[in-house]
Amino acid sequence: MGNEKRIFIAATRQNDGKTVISIGLLLALRKRLSRIRFIKPVGQKYLLVENQKVDKDAVLLRNLCGFPCALKDMNPVAVEEGFTRAYLDNPDSAGLLAQITQSYRAVAQNAEFVVIEGTGHAGVGSVFDLSNATVAKALDAPVVLITIGGIGRPVDEVCLNRALLQQAGCEIKGVIVNKVMPEKMHTIRTYLTRAFDRLGLPLLGLIPFAPLLTVPNFAQICESVNGIVLAGAGRMHRKVQRVIVGAMTPRHALDHFLPQSVLVTPGDREDLILAALSHCAAPAPHGELIIGLVLTGGLRPHKSILHIITQLDFPTILANEGTYEVTSRIHELVVKVREEDSDKIALAEELVEKYVDIDALIS
Repeated sequence: MGNEKRIFIAATRQNDGKTVISIGLLLALRKRLSRIRFIKPVGQKYLLVENQKVDKDAVLLRNLCGFPCALKDMNPVAVEEGFTRAYLDNPDSAGLLAQITQSYRAVAQNAEFVVIEGTGHAGVGSVFDLSNATVAKALDAPVVLITIGGIGRPVDEVCLNRALLQQAGCEIKGVIVNKVMPEKMHTIRTYLTRAFDRLGLPLLGLIPFAPLLTVPNFAQICESVNGIVLAGAGRMHRKVQRVIVGAMTPRHALDHFLPQSVLVTPGDREDLILAALSHCAAPAPHGELIIGLVLTGGLRPHKSILHIITQLDFPTILANEGTYEVTSRIHELVVKVREEDSDKIALAEELVEKYVDIDALIS
C-alpha cells in the first residue's frame, strides 16, 4: 500500500449506519483535505451501471463527491446471485484479494486519505474468504467499528467483532456509537467511555438518533412492495411520515388522516380512495394529509375513479399482494440514503461534524 492514510468502516451488524457515517465523514473530510477517496471492496446490493454490476453505495458516493475513479475500482467485488455457490465450487481467495488490492491502489493513487466501507459485521463475507477482517488486514487499514446505542449490547457486540478482527491481525482505531436516544446521550457517554476504556478502545463518537434518516419516500415504498405506478410518477420522492391501513369506513378513516400519510387499501375500496382524494380539493391547514395511495390485491379501482386519480396526477401505486402483506413489507423497509435526499445528506454531514472526533479518527 502507499503512504496515504486510510480507515476501514465496519459495523457490529447490518444497518448500524455505516453508509450514513461514511457520507458524513467524506463530506467533513473535504473541508480538511483536498484529495480524499472512497472504496467499498465487497458490495452485496448492486446496480447495473455502465454495463457493470456495482454496489449502490459506491455509485452514490461517486455521484455525490465526484471522485475521479473508475466505478468498478470503487467496488471491485459485487456479490450477485449465485456468487457464493460459484465460489464454493471453485475457491480462489488469492484471486479476489488481488482484485481488491489492485482496485484499491487505483483508487488511492495520489490520495491523502481513503475511506474504505465494509459490509455488515466483521465476519460477513467469510463464506467466500473475504470477511471484513480479512479485507481490512489485506489493505493494512485501521478499523473503526460502528455500533448502535445502549450500554450492554454495544459493548458485547464490539467485543465479539473485536475478537475476529484481532485474530486477523487488524488494528482497531476506535468505536462510534450511532442512533443513541438524545435524552440518554450523557448517561450513555459516561458508561460507554468507562467500558471501552477497559477494552483499550477509544470512543470516537456518540451520534444521536435522527428520525429523518429513517423516513422513506414514496418511491422507496413502491420498490419495497414491487408496485406498479398508476399516477404521480413525478411526485414519488415525497417523504412519508406514517402509513394508514384502510380497513374502516370513510367516516372513521378521515379522523386518522394526518399530514404526509400514505393510505394502504384494497383497490376496490373506492369509498376510501375518494375520501383520500377529497383532500386534494380542500387541502388541510397544515398541508396535504394523504400524499399517496397504495392499492392492494392487484385490484384497480373503477375506471371513473382511476380517471380522477390520473387527472389529479395523484401518486398511486398498485401492489399484487394483500393489504396485510403489503403493510408488513412497508414496516420492514430499511431506509437507505439516496442521491436525491439532500436533506438527509446534509444531516449526515452535520451529525459527523458535531458528534465525531474527526481529528482523532484521521490522525
